[in-house]
Amino acid sequence: MANASGLFSTPSVPNFTLRVRPFSSIHRFQGFSAKVFCSGTVEGAQNYAPPTQSPIPRLVSQGCKLVGCGSAVPALQISNDELSKIVDTNDEWISVRTGIRRRHVIAGGDSLISLAADAAKKALEMAKVDPDDIDLILMCTSTPEDLFGSAPQIQKQLGCTKNPLSYDITAACSGFVLGLLSAACHIRGGGFRNVLVIGADALSRYVDWTDRGTCILFGDAAGAVVVQACNSEEDGLFGFDVHSDGNGIRHLNAGIKENESNSALDSNGSVRSFPPKQSSYSCIQMNGKEVFRFAVRCVPQTIESALQKAGLPASSIDWLLLHQANQRIIDAVATRLEIPSERVISNLANYGNTSAASIPLALDEAVRSGKVKAGQTIATAGFGAGLTWGSAIVRWG
Repeated sequence: MANASGLFSTPSVPNFTLRVRPFSSIHRFQGFSAKVFCSGTVEGAQNYAPPTQSPIPRLVSQGCKLVGCGSAVPALQISNDELSKIVDTNDEWISVRTGIRRRHVIAGGDSLISLAADAAKKALEMAKVDPDDIDLILMCTSTPEDLFGSAPQIQKQLGCTKNPLSYDITAACSGFVLGLLSAACHIRGGGFRNVLVIGADALSRYVDWTDRGTCILFGDAAGAVVVQACNSEEDGLFGFDVHSDGNGIRHLNAGIKENESNSALDSNGSVRSFPPKQSSYSCIQMNGKEVFRFAVRCVPQTIESALQKAGLPASSIDWLLLHQANQRIIDAVATRLEIPSERVISNLANYGNTSAASIPLALDEAVRSGKVKAGQTIATAGFGAGLTWGSAIVRWG
């Protein structure tokens, strides 16, 4: 297995003798394209602006690239017309405001783990990577099927006999971008060679299907990519820019429901309500106008910042691939970045907002249809609950 110095040790066990130093962006040093540098910043959504100068870079000799992708969706498909039978809406109202016409919803024998495993198998097949050659599985989801995470169950479904590390990343619609960043960190700093990054969510389980402001938006899906170590000359993850702002939780959340008693103690200090009642999560609560304003302001800025950190001009972008939340957001960001519509990837109409799955799902469709070709550069960005947002400049293949 390649370690961060480019040396090789036992293929099945990552070299943990190196000290891991997380980072949040990758730079190409001007004049030395074979070397890669890393740095990062974190700022609040309200005050965020692209930096005028990149931080001092740090040398990293190990590269990483995207070598396979896959996706899976539930069998059940719900059209806008079908939604209009249970909530006061219609196809025109939904499609004009969001660009969405249908979505897939988990039902029957479907499960999030089975969808994620299916997407992962397709990605591994394309990458020609055996499940036993996986060093790490990152499950990017905010809707795991177990409170303690779903990633180990995907490892089981894939038949990985060497017990690779598997864990969940919870960052809602930004999750997949953070998964790519985490994969890069593990490869560059930890000596991992093959990292499986999965974005999968089943937000239909947390939607109020009587609320036409939210139920029209969300669908369920899974998408996956294989990120593989390579030499620095082949590096395909050029730059990252990631942020969060906890003040924005009031605009998009699904918090724990309050118990009837907000306090477990009486005024005299004695126990009033114990043991606590079983917890459950509320349905998704969203202020659509504020989330829209946040996205059209912060997403172009984070992509511009990631391009700057990567040392690449906007003209180098072959494709813009955003989290598929709303077509008006996608169009507004493309206009701000002066990217023509024919270079924007969108499959929102057929799937709706699939949270962490939306970017890898759209990527997989674009790759398998022949739209995205090996060697092309993609600017991608995720944004949503947290609030969190981030971008990555990557090359396919």
